[in-house]
Amino acid sequence: MSDISPEIVCLPPTAALPPLSRCDVYRPADFADFWEETLRQADAVPLNATFVRNELRSSDAVDVFDVHYDSLDRVRIFAWYCVPRGATGPLPGLILPPGYIQDPPIPKDWAARGYAAIFPAPRGKVRSRTQFDAGYPGLLTHNIVDRNTYGYRGFYVDALRTIDMLKARPEVDPRRIGVYGSSQGGALAIVLPALRPDDIAVAAAGVPYLTDFLGAAELTRTYPFHEINDYLQLYPERLQAVKETLAYFDCLNFAPQVRCPIVVSLGTQDNIVPPETCRAAFEALGSPEKSLYVYGNCGHDGGMSLGFTDRVRDFLAERLRPSAGH
Repeated sequence: MSDISPEIVCLPPTAALPPLSRCDVYRPADFADFWEETLRQADAVPLNATFVRNELRSSDAVDVFDVHYDSLDRVRIFAWYCVPRGATGPLPGLILPPGYIQDPPIPKDWAARGYAAIFPAPRGKVRSRTQFDAGYPGLLTHNIVDRNTYGYRGFYVDALRTIDMLKARPEVDPRRIGVYGSSQGGALAIVLPALRPDDIAVAAAGVPYLTDFLGAAELTRTYPFHEINDYLQLYPERLQAVKETLAYFDCLNFAPQVRCPIVVSLGTQDNIVPPETCRAAFEALGSPEKSLYVYGNCGHDGGMSLGFTDRVRDFLAERLRPSAGH
């Protein structure tokens, strides 16, 4: 990986770069085959997407749509979709996957900036709970000993299918689609460009979760990672099976497949997503253009209150080129 020239910015400049996690994560020999088959199964399910304008939530500046679509196992998924009022395009698309306990907000602010913005509610979220409800806590360990039924298999696909939703919209430029999220959303901001490198032009990942699961569970005693400790306390004999399943969902195994420009943040005081694992995810990224922002006085907000949000907005705008006049 000698062609990779990472940029690391410490804020303040005296902030210490955290060490790497122990990274006891292996890449299964059939990792690529597993995801190829998963995506093949997903592609066999028609999207059956519906977009219904939400009169109450729309405004003079932004049109808001209630969106429903079918995903893996034919689970019906909800999403908010927002565009500048009356926009005909071409607009850049922006996918905004949610955090672990976050219910997706309406991305009206991004639409006002000139994006066709979609905020999915993958299975288990409030508006996508009819057919799947692992609970919070619960999702992280749902069927954790079976890679084919593990909760995150469908969850990842639910977020991934928003790419096809955007590409099918006449107002969206399919060459300008980005993804931005924090925590769980930050993990998906790595997973999506890894699985669909030709479709994601740029990514931003704040404090990416779902990296070195077992190492993170050792480094912190807070939830969600502590769900794994609880599970293994009840079923210690399942440790190897858990490790084998999680290898198919770990950002460390997706990161080398990322090729688009990407920015990542971490907070050195984060007690939810250990900064050691965030750094490990960044180091593993295969993108030739990647930057890590290390916020020495921040926890799980990952610098959002100290300028990272503005950096992301500028980073996305530079590469996706939203038009102020829409």
